[in-house]
Amino acid sequence: MMGSMSHGPTHSSAAAHDSTAVADRDSRHAAVALACTLPTDVLLYLLLPLYVQAFGVSLAEAGVLLAANRLVRIAGYGWVVRFYAARGDRPTCVWAVLVTVLCAMGHALLSGFWALLPVRLLWGLCFAALNLSTQVLATATPSGAAARSGRSRAFIALGPVLCLPLGAWVSTWAGPRWFFAALMALALAGLPAALALPAQPHPQMQARRSGPRRPNALDIWSFLEGFTLDGLFVLGLSVLGEQLLPGGAVVAAGLVLAARYGAEIGLSPLGGYLAESWGAERLLIGLSLLTCVALIGFGGGWLWSCASAIVVLRALQLPLLAPIVVRRHPGADRVRALAARSVWRDIGASLGPITAGLLLPVVPALWLYALAAAALGFSALACAWSFGRSDTAQGG
Repeated sequence: MMGSMSHGPTHSSAAAHDSTAVADRDSRHAAVALACTLPTDVLLYLLLPLYVQAFGVSLAEAGVLLAANRLVRIAGYGWVVRFYAARGDRPTCVWAVLVTVLCAMGHALLSGFWALLPVRLLWGLCFAALNLSTQVLATATPSGAAARSGRSRAFIALGPVLCLPLGAWVSTWAGPRWFFAALMALALAGLPAALALPAQPHPQMQARRSGPRRPNALDIWSFLEGFTLDGLFVLGLSVLGEQLLPGGAVVAAGLVLAARYGAEIGLSPLGGYLAESWGAERLLIGLSLLTCVALIGFGGGWLWSCASAIVVLRALQLPLLAPIVVRRHPGADRVRALAARSVWRDIGASLGPITAGLLLPVVPALWLYALAAAALGFSALACAWSFGRSDTAQGG
């Protein structure tokens, strides 16, 4: 009996190792599928504000189009979660990849606000599905969730970091449309990774219908993080870059945005490992406060240097939210919590381009980015207070 009992820890350790290896593999496949489809969206963020006439829209309409994919996620995330829970990762991601191919075709061929709007709405649902799968699979086992999330972000960034500078360069001599045809093939290349995902549904993760919930400190931080870094910063980079570097802004902005995703390859895994050592909450607050300083400098005219700093800080922050959510919402409830944070970030990121498109022509950039930085800083401090109260309550 003692001999049989001695095998217990060994079998338990082997099972834990196997579950971690499976989680690593599935997380990697989901990240590759998103990496192949994401350039269809990020290249439009670069080209649409600079080539509004070629796409047949105004700057304000461009802001709405860039926000539309996030606006539809706000309304449709619950539906996406229910579809994902009922069908599983493989069918959900396969459909998302195939529809993304059609979205890339629409970016290449269609002109005008009302023609491009349905394409943006479809892509929004595709991204919601792919992004949810990457987050759920990265946190499938608590062991190593932060490091796995960092590696996932690195894989996801591979597609944009390769396509942004190449797409910017092609657009300078061939116009903004041709490269989207190549992105159709790239999106289709994500299909094998999607087909390799597990097909089992997640019945225990069915999204619960509930009434409106008052946002907490982390919700507000997610909103402001999306508003500033995924909204104001990205559109402002193109608009302000054109003012400071006329004629060469397309390539310069493309390189900065590529560096943004390149930093994720090198720094998001580092952020995940630092979170395992120092604590994701503590790291999130410190990096957010440093981001506020960089945003003020960005609006004050130190465009390229502060943009580089924002790129680095954003990459370090990306893998932190998922492990924080998993720690505070263990088990199947993490899907609902991850979706809720994504919705709040999408609300902010959808308002950011609209705000930038409307206000940058009439409001000094320093004021706009300083106010956004102040709001983000206050939300980070509110998170620190909230984390402290929560940990004290759990300890009691």
